[in-house]
Order: sequence, then C-alpha cells, then structure tokens
Amino acid sequence: MRNCIFFLLLLLCSTRLAAQSLSSFGTSNLPLVVVDTDGRTIPDDPKIDAQMGIIWNGEGKVNSSKDAFNDYNGHIAIERRGSSSQGFPKKSYGFELRDAAGLDLDASILGLPAEEDWILYGPYSDKTLIRNVLVFTLGASLGHYAPRCRFVELFLNEQYQGVYVLMEKIKRDKKRLDLAKLKPEDLSGEDLTGGYIIKIDKTTGSGGSGWYSAYLNEQYKRTFFQYEYPKQEEIQVAQKDYIKNYIDQVEQALHDKNLDGTDGFRALADEESFIDFLIVNELAKNVDGYRLSTFLHKDKNGKLKLGPVWDFNLAFGNVNYHNGASTSGFQFEANLGDDAWQNPFWWPVLFEDNTFRKKLKNRWNSLRKNQLSDERIQTVVDSLTSLLDEAQVRNFTKWPVLSTWVWPNAYVGNSYTAEVNWLESWIHNRLKWLDTNLEDLYVGESQLAQAKAFSVYPNPFSGQLHLELPAGLNDRLNWIIYSVQGAKVAEGSIEAGGRYFTIQNAQVQALPDGVYLLRIRQHDEVVYTQKLVKQ
Repeated sequence: MRNCIFFLLLLLCSTRLAAQSLSSFGTSNLPLVVVDTDGRTIPDDPKIDAQMGIIWNGEGKVNSSKDAFNDYNGHIAIERRGSSSQGFPKKSYGFELRDAAGLDLDASILGLPAEEDWILYGPYSDKTLIRNVLVFTLGASLGHYAPRCRFVELFLNEQYQGVYVLMEKIKRDKKRLDLAKLKPEDLSGEDLTGGYIIKIDKTTGSGGSGWYSAYLNEQYKRTFFQYEYPKQEEIQVAQKDYIKNYIDQVEQALHDKNLDGTDGFRALADEESFIDFLIVNELAKNVDGYRLSTFLHKDKNGKLKLGPVWDFNLAFGNVNYHNGASTSGFQFEANLGDDAWQNPFWWPVLFEDNTFRKKLKNRWNSLRKNQLSDERIQTVVDSLTSLLDEAQVRNFTKWPVLSTWVWPNAYVGNSYTAEVNWLESWIHNRLKWLDTNLEDLYVGESQLAQAKAFSVYPNPFSGQLHLELPAGLNDRLNWIIYSVQGAKVAEGSIEAGGRYFTIQNAQVQALPDGVYLLRIRQHDEVVYTQKLVKQ
C-alpha cells in the first residue's frame, strides 16, 4: 500500500514538473514569454544580461511552446523589482530591451507602443491575478494615461513561472506619460517649468533622492517626495529647486486653505486630476494609495497633476490591516496608527471645501453612468477572468496558494472562483457605500448657511439624540441614520415649528455600539450631515 502511495506521489510530482518545462508545456491562449539568463540568478540590482523570446500569434489565437519566437527575440537586461513583494517566491522583474551591442532598444512588444523599459509583474498575494490590470483598465477610461498591460505566461531558464502581467513602466515618453523632455541645459525660463515626475513611495527601486514636506500630517510625520524624472543622477540643481519650490507652493496653499487665490491651490494644481485620483483610490480602497506608489507630474507651463495610478495589488479588500478589507470608510482619512508611511495632509483640507466636494460628487455621478457603472466594472472583471480561465489553473499548480493565507490576505478562498466571487461582492458593496456617502456630498450655499445652525447632542450618545434646529425654520424635515456600510438603519420626520427636537426612535435606541451617519433632509435637499458614535 505504501509503495502504491509513493508511486502515486512520484507520478504527481513528475506530472507537475513536466507541466513546468517549456518543451512539454503545450499551448496557451496567452502569449508565452521565455527568458534565458544562462542559469544565473536574477538579482535585485544591477540588471544582468539575458535573452528573451516571445511567442504570440495574435489576438484570440493559440500559442504553442513549440512555435518560433515571432514577437520579440533578442537581448534584454533584467533585475528583480518590488519592495515587500520581493519576499514572495514568485518574483517580479523589470527589464530593458537591448541591441546586440548592449545599447537600449525601443521596440513594440505584444502590440504595445515601442519603448525600451518594461515590467513583468507576478501577482502572488492577489489570487484573482487581476487587481492591477482592473485598475489600469478603469483608470484609462477616465481619460488619463495608465500603464497598458498584457497577461502572459512566463518561462525562466526553461521552467514555468506562472501567469504574469507584462506592463509599461511609468516614464516620460510621447507614447506613455506625454510630458516635455527636460534636458540638462534647461535651467531657466519656460524650459525649466516642465516636465517632471515626482513620486511618494518607499526609497527602494527608482528614485530615492528627494526632500521632505514642510508640513506635518495627522501623525506628525512629513511626506517624502522623490525625483523620478529626470533621473536622480541626471536632474540638475536648478531643476531640483524649481519642482521642489513649486510643490512647496501647492502645499503651502493647502496648508493655508488658500484654494481660490491667485497663488492658491486651483491656480497651481490640476484639481480634476486630484479628484480622479481620489475616485480611483477610493473605489479600490487602496491601502497604499496616497502615501505610497503615488506619482505627481508637471508639464511645461502646466499645473501640478496627480497620477498615473500605480500598484493596486493590496487594493479591493486584499489586505488585513488599516481597515483595508472593509467596504466602508474613506481611505484618505484612515487611521494608519504609527505606520512609517502616512497620507499627506492635503486630503482632509480638500474635503472640507464645499466646491471640491461639489466637483467630486458631480464627477462620481457622471462616471457611475458609464465608465464606473456596475455593469461596466463587472464586464471588465468577467473579461479578464475569462481570459485567465485556463492559465490560472497552471499558475496555481506552480504556486499552490489557493486555500492558503499569503501576507496580507484578508480573505482566503478555496478556489479561483471563490476568490473572484469575493472580489465581485466586495466591489458591489464598495460601490454601494460610495454611492450613499458621495450622494449628498455637496450642500448648496443656502443650505450650507442653514446647516451651520443645526447641532446634535450628545455625541457620542447612548440612547436619545437631541437636535437644535435653525431659528425660524417652519418646514417638515426628514432624518435618516446610516450604518458605515451605507445601509439605512433608522429614519423619521420632524414636524414644522419648534427649535428643539428629541429623537426617541426605538430603532435608534436599539442600535449596537458603533459609528453612524445622520442626514437631515429638507424636501429633496440634504441640509445637515453629522457622524454619530453610539456607545
């Protein structure tokens, strides 16, 4: 009996190993990328020389491991990339295309615009395999540049490595982030004003050199800005000073709550890019959003813009810290404790501004009709997971992490289908929460003045709630209390007349301890919103 079991295990292992070999692989609906380092281990830094071949017979066609390299066949220089993700056994890589002389080579790969710098991202803790591609697809539909991607299956030194995402590296290029080229001699006048790429991130990887913000965030820490383009070894002192001083001016305007002056935030920064950046990061509830993997850029004679969006593998609930798994709450105001990386102080300042809230609400409502509708997001998820239907089986044979906790999973599914279903449910609930909490974000000027005359006490409360209403208000009001998930948990009305009102609703008294949202409506307008704490 033991011999039979041993034989079966040996057969299983042999089958698995055979499936991982290029020569016995078979076919895939995904392009096949084959990297040969001549047996050398790929380091974190510096890049090493290697060969790369790509088998791709076109959209919708089958690719066989026995086919010739027909999309790319040549030299590359490759290194590992990532920060915390480098601890995973499935590595991600950055590479440059090279010619026979070892010089940089611009070339198109898998139909993407020609360039030299590329990334092979290996999703590991994201067991749907699609989170980054999903965000880049949605982000591009908002009218901004987002890295273009292709799912592939990777072989390294003949051995199968699983499903990867071949993606564009963020850089200045007419076919990527289209900014003016900033040359070393551009040291004054109009030429000095652009283009720049700055990032907020860990200092591993590109960048590293930069400066600290002059302003403290809520945890009394300072945001660190890094020079991304021009590269730190190429950027000139005058260029460093210019972009640092410009971002300092934007931050000073926000710190002083100077949004509309001639030297205010809106005069210096592209507000629409900030709004779209917030929308994408809040839709995904990106725990690393704002404080890490955040890019800013400025073109010649242009305003400071946020983006492109980047690095969403820990988004859409795929994280067990900083409340990232919850579908409720705004991530920009999350309590990050003593984490070394904190959100910049900008966002609460912007959210206090009624004009910003109006623009945010209107933009959200507009996007929900098309680009970010439930139907479109579901269609994108379906198309991506359908594309991976066959390859994901091979990926999880190579990396058997289904039913296994991988840092920092908040959910562990026992199958690929379970992981996808959980993601879809999470997105549905997140959209519902955002719809509720962005619905009445803007308060009209007349209502705004009136709202200042409202007050609610005690807060925190344990039983009854007392309301003080504006003097001279002679109209029927409706009040609604929502849970943080956006569900309506209690409601009632206030008849005309009187300055004071007590909510003695049994539903309110029966609420469990927690955080809630009170809204008071006059006709169809929200005239008062207040966060409540029951304890």
